[in-house]
Amino acid sequence: MRVNLLNVMLILVTLCGSQCLADEKQPTEQDALAFYNTVMGADPILPANLDAKTIGCALNDKPISSDYLNSRQARYEQHGWEGRVSADWSFFQGDDSEGRITVIDFRHQDKGVSYRYLSNGTQHKVYEPWSSSKVLAFTGAISQARKAGVSDVGYVGEFALADLITSVNSYEAFGKADGNSNAIASYFVNLAGRDYLTALFHDEWLKLSNEKIFFRGAYGTDVFDPLSSEWRDEESEEVAVFSGFTRNSEDPGYRSYRCDDCGLTGNKPMTTLAQAEWLKRLAAHERDPLTQHPELKVEDIQLLFYGVGHTQEGAEAGGMLAGISHALSLAIARHISSDADLTSKDAKRVLDTATNGEWRIFQKIGWGPSETRNTGENVMLAHVCLPEYQGGREFTVAAQASHPEAKESSVGYSGMKMQRLLDTSIAKLLATQ
Repeated sequence: MRVNLLNVMLILVTLCGSQCLADEKQPTEQDALAFYNTVMGADPILPANLDAKTIGCALNDKPISSDYLNSRQARYEQHGWEGRVSADWSFFQGDDSEGRITVIDFRHQDKGVSYRYLSNGTQHKVYEPWSSSKVLAFTGAISQARKAGVSDVGYVGEFALADLITSVNSYEAFGKADGNSNAIASYFVNLAGRDYLTALFHDEWLKLSNEKIFFRGAYGTDVFDPLSSEWRDEESEEVAVFSGFTRNSEDPGYRSYRCDDCGLTGNKPMTTLAQAEWLKRLAAHERDPLTQHPELKVEDIQLLFYGVGHTQEGAEAGGMLAGISHALSLAIARHISSDADLTSKDAKRVLDTATNGEWRIFQKIGWGPSETRNTGENVMLAHVCLPEYQGGREFTVAAQASHPEAKESSVGYSGMKMQRLLDTSIAKLLATQ
């Protein structure tokens, strides 16, 4: 359910501050459902300046720190890089019961970008990513289109790709996209193919050591149909033909949710490290040639992050920038302002002031009640750019939280747990440089 934020500020003031989440009074089911509607499902807070469509973040060059290593030093092209990166896997407080989180922190040093990996010891634990994995499905689909000879990815039939990916992130009709996020995302999965998506986690790209990670599922049985296999560019009028499976079951790589090889986490188990690494490499595409996806182009990342080329008249944002949720924006603004009870309305002011209105949060959420695990679950995948603040801060975050019982209020409770996790973790991250 979506709620106009102008009508819920009073609820946010009394409900959504950290004090409400942390005080002795336990939140009720009504509190959890209100949080679900007003924070988790809220339209994104947007920066004042939306002119720039850059992927990278303006970071000041800083003195070389051994706490960060670049891609050449980590040797991502070889398996086992998880043990070679600069990492503090117990940097964040708490354990699995308080939520899972991995942050990849960027630093510009020695004329290039370097990274440090931070977690609370949960970086290798698998979970159901829900809709947060749709970002991965989209990039897999676009890279397969590139491999098939599609030189321009503006339109498939009469549908702008930018409209489709924005609709996936916003859960609303956008341009000619109808807002059926699950059906559109399943279309992308069927374009990519599940064997290919799984291989991208391993030998084809990320070279992760965790063999429990794979992508064999979909997002329900409905699959978007563009009624065409012709991909074209509006300006050049070049046309190429590329199509995928029309039904999930047609893909030899498809597995049912509880397949023989699938555990309780289903047919697309992932980890915070796996999801964060995928998105981090997309964000660093222009700056880090050693970890670029071999098929993707800069304009493909801009399409994903900004929805460049969308057709929705008057839209302020597209792509992942249009992704719903206030949770991460609140966590960052609360630390910058030193106000643990900061509300959404004030969060925008704080973020704009700290970054001259040029901050960016590219995010994709996922959540739902799981009867298989008898829990309500919440997942956040995001890339953050804070230019000017502390000389520029940039990081990728993947986080997951759950709450007992498979019902809607438990999803809200898991969101409240996620807010606590983000509030404390972002505060510790930004307190160090």
